[in-house]
Amino acid sequence: MADSADRAGELIEERMAQALAGRGAPAGESEEFCVDCDDEIPERRRSLGGVTRCVDCQGIFEARGR
Repeated sequence: MADSADRAGELIEERMAQALAGRGAPAGESEEFCVDCDDEIPERRRSLGGVTRCVDCQGIFEARGR
């Protein structure tokens, strides 16, 4: 029998999946170098498509609320 913590975890996973499904994947070519700091963006990240910032700069960008 599931307890409330298990149910809460399942609900969180369900909501995250719904949110990610609604976002859609970035489209287009990725930049080779970050538009903010000019560091090289790793190939694995560029393969996502539409990437313009390194992970660190993207985190700062999102924290500022775009």
